[in-house]
Amino acid sequence: MSKPIFELVDELPTSNITTMALRSLDFVIPGEWNNVVGFENTIRTVTGETDEDIIQQIGDRAVYLYNDRSQGYQRAMWLYQTVDKTDYALGAAALANKVGEKIPLMGFLSNITPKADKAQTIDLCLKLVVELVAFCQINGIPGDSIGDFVASLGEYSGENLMRMAALVCFDGLIPLGPDFIRQAQSTLSGLSPSDLERNQTFSSVSDAIPGGDSGGKLNFIGQSFDSVKGWMSSFVTSKNLTPQSVANNLQGFIDVADSKLDYLGAFLDVSTNYFEHTGTQTLARRLIERAVAEI
Repeated sequence: MSKPIFELVDELPTSNITTMALRSLDFVIPGEWNNVVGFENTIRTVTGETDEDIIQQIGDRAVYLYNDRSQGYQRAMWLYQTVDKTDYALGAAALANKVGEKIPLMGFLSNITPKADKAQTIDLCLKLVVELVAFCQINGIPGDSIGDFVASLGEYSGENLMRMAALVCFDGLIPLGPDFIRQAQSTLSGLSPSDLERNQTFSSVSDAIPGGDSGGKLNFIGQSFDSVKGWMSSFVTSKNLTPQSVANNLQGFIDVADSKLDYLGAFLDVSTNYFEHTGTQTLARRLIERAVAEI
């Protein structure tokens, strides 16, 4: 890793587009997420500890655990970071595609950029798989443990629940509409291994996805989505979520009409890194909790 865990946590922003977008989802999971930043501050928040010597011991142990390559923490961080970095290209491609559809002089763009719905579906599903694989890495279990991951969703809270809420809202409802689960399943059923191989996000994280070749990985992606669709459907229904309700709560810092939700989805892809931000917080919390148990 290029940076130690304490530096990654220290560098988390207190306020930017990502944090504003996440705060807009407080209406979905009220009070669940606080933007805790700073490594020492996180130790104090997680443990309630005030003794400086003990805080130092916890921090040292957490750093040691993160640096131990036999553990899965660095791999999980890489996954969180990588799936967000490729979002920029996806957002740019989606915007180019929409421009190509609406401005005749630039119609050629429609022929060289992926269709937004297919690209967004792949992105949604890959983020879901990254969450699953990172969960397995952090907890030291096999990366194809779909059942363990699905069972854990019922216990998700804090930054973990916020990350899944953002996945549903920003990568499901906003770009794909209220029937995003059905639409994603329909798109998945028509995907070929070559469709995946042409996707930049897949190319970046492919080695971490179980399944062997691209065909096997596509099957694993489909199984993962099929296993989590029930949780996502219940989440949307229980929170009365719609693309419009999510967009309305984003209006504090983004001015967008209901008819322009496709642009909003692309904007969020380009301008936010909520997976990396909340993923860093997840790792910091897990490391600190384990360090407390071990010192």
